Amino acid sequence: MEEMISITDKAIEQIKIISKTDNPDGSKGLRLAVTGGGCSGLSYKIEFSDKKERDNVLNFNGVNVFIDPKSLIYLKGIVLDFKDGLNGKGFSFDNPNAKNTCGCGESFSI
Repeated sequence: MEEMISITDKAIEQIKIISKTDNPDGSKGLRLAVTGGGCSGLSYKIEFSDKKERDNVLNFNGVNVFIDPKSLIYLKGIVLDFKDGLNGKGFSFDNPNAKNTCGCGESFSI
């Protein structure tokens, strides 16, 4: 299952840093999801969340990642990275399935 998505070491490091304030007791996992909306039709969602009944659960170096079955279809093959260069700071999704992406990289279409 871990082969379905990848998370870079830099992203895992940043998730752990954010988790210290947003998820201090460590009871939640990182939810990756896709929702309708955005300028290209679909948007990425990333947040700390409780596990839901039908979630796929992945573990990356101690970070539990929850993905609902519907989102997994759109997220298959993605690489989640963290960028902190001159062009901006934040998480980025490299999605090989996306046919179009918006300029900000937060929405896409398939």
